[in-house]
Amino acid sequence: MNTGNRTIRHANPHLRVAPRVDDLSESSIFRINSKAQALTEQGRNILRLDAGEPDFDTPKPIIDAAKQALDDGFTRYTPIGGLASLKEAVQLKLKRDNNLHYNSDEILSTCGAKQALFNACMTLLNPKDEIVIPTPNWGTYPSIAKISRARVVEAPTRYEDGFILQPETLEQCLSERTRIVILNTPNNPTGQVYSREALSALGNVLLKYPNVFVLSDDIYEHLIFTDEPYANILSVCPSLKNRTLLINGVSKAYAMTGWRVGFAAGPATLIAEMEKLQGQSTSHTAAISQKAAETALRGSRDDVQNMVNTFRARAELVADGLSKIENIDCHPAQGSFYCLPNFERVIDSLDDVEDDQQLGDWLLEELGIAMVPGSAFNAPGHMRLSFAADSDTLRDGLDRLQRAFG
Repeated sequence: MNTGNRTIRHANPHLRVAPRVDDLSESSIFRINSKAQALTEQGRNILRLDAGEPDFDTPKPIIDAAKQALDDGFTRYTPIGGLASLKEAVQLKLKRDNNLHYNSDEILSTCGAKQALFNACMTLLNPKDEIVIPTPNWGTYPSIAKISRARVVEAPTRYEDGFILQPETLEQCLSERTRIVILNTPNNPTGQVYSREALSALGNVLLKYPNVFVLSDDIYEHLIFTDEPYANILSVCPSLKNRTLLINGVSKAYAMTGWRVGFAAGPATLIAEMEKLQGQSTSHTAAISQKAAETALRGSRDDVQNMVNTFRARAELVADGLSKIENIDCHPAQGSFYCLPNFERVIDSLDDVEDDQQLGDWLLEELGIAMVPGSAFNAPGHMRLSFAADSDTLRDGLDRLQRAFG
């Protein structure tokens, strides 16, 4: 039972909260964010290494397209599943970037990639169905599973495997109750990227389970620093297409987090059911945002590449800085704008700090560094470090960590 619900009940003892909400825990991300903001307002110099969004402005051509849409009076309802022109832009993106071909009725525009994930789980999952989630994982995955009243089966990855799910682990987690497997590459929170070989091995397992649906969360697709081109599960196992839903959006690669545009691509029958659900919840995403997203997907990726180059340089800066701190272990980020350093030895060295949640508070109060505790991502003893911050901030943060734990 979270504090928010207890506060509400105290104010109104007659209010009964549905279990689907009462079971949800307070987000550590928002808790750290709120505490860091409060300390900043008190005049503290807090280094924000907790951000889950790019620290860049939305590229000007995208903003100009939105302004033009406003000038053209484009402010009315659109089809629930998105503008036809936006769907065409998604089709173009999938063909150009992924060599995948989808029809218009196989695409759904959503209010961010999170809603695409929510729609899919609410459409596919029944109580007691199982959803396999590789850990560490983005905290929203199990939360949506709880709302769907499904059972989460954690598929643990190991540091020594680069936080990459192994095929034998996946097979051990699958059963006749399994309905969904989630794959996320580049990964939040680890910053690791699945190779074609790793995905192929997982695909060979999934082919043996015809009732299992794959949700491929590709939101960090373009933020990749490896020499090998990006691949998702359909890149290496196209025969899974009739039971795979690709989930993506413009938030991360195009610095459009506040525009709230995501999309899903998958079997037309599933897309139709997801659209039916969406029609009774949010309806369509904002008309102006759809026009902006269309421009993003159709336009040049020069601005995206500039961001990627910056993120790559920051990833190298962070990896180099962390490698000099004996009590912290970390795989260099291969994509996204996160890495997941192991702070277990640091926790053991500090009096009155017993876990990563307490460490998050200690880092804020003692060092002025905001990072998200790893337990928010099923990675206790770790901290997620975001390098969606300028290089001077990162150097300052690494220097503070070095002086404290070096």
